[in-house]
Amino acid sequence: MSDEGKQRKRVGRRPGGEDTRGAVLEAARAEFGARGYQKASMRAIARAAGVDAALLHHYFGTKDRLFLAALDFPVDPRAVVEHVLAGERARVGERVAAFVLGLWEQPAVRDRLLALLRTAAASEEVAALVRGFMATELVNRLAGELDLENPELRVELVLSQIVGLAMARYVIQVEPLASAPADQLAPLLARTVQGYLAEP
Repeated sequence: MSDEGKQRKRVGRRPGGEDTRGAVLEAARAEFGARGYQKASMRAIARAAGVDAALLHHYFGTKDRLFLAALDFPVDPRAVVEHVLAGERARVGERVAAFVLGLWEQPAVRDRLLALLRTAAASEEVAALVRGFMATELVNRLAGELDLENPELRVELVLSQIVGLAMARYVIQVEPLASAPADQLAPLLARTVQGYLAEP
């Protein structure tokens, strides 16, 4: 290959690597922040990072997984939906309560979730991002599988229980809720969730 050809080959999109991954995440945060979750596109993020769109799919697969990585989101909503829908509908409340409390009781996961909650509470921009993401990837997916009246509202009421519990137990630390064992809370939370997701 000629010197000119070699030079042409070097010019163009950034190759893969750890610094490339960081550039993609930085571009993703900027794009999601500017356009919101629904309107941000993988192509635009790739363009801003100076990489081919195929590289984003190689690293992250889908837009929702890129969002999870960009915001360091510790929970995959697809896994939540699968877990909620697995098994008997008569025990959906138990599954949700056990899953949620299991997550929150892990210090590393709890720290990341609380950081996200606090940031969303203080920043409308972050709140809008999280809201759009959760509506698309969790609420709509789960509601679409529920044969109930007002399924989106019911799923959002479950989210309100989970966020409210997190704020009261881990942020405000209201007693005796803050120090109650998780296995004491689980059946109480399960009953409420069961009413939202399973009862007519």
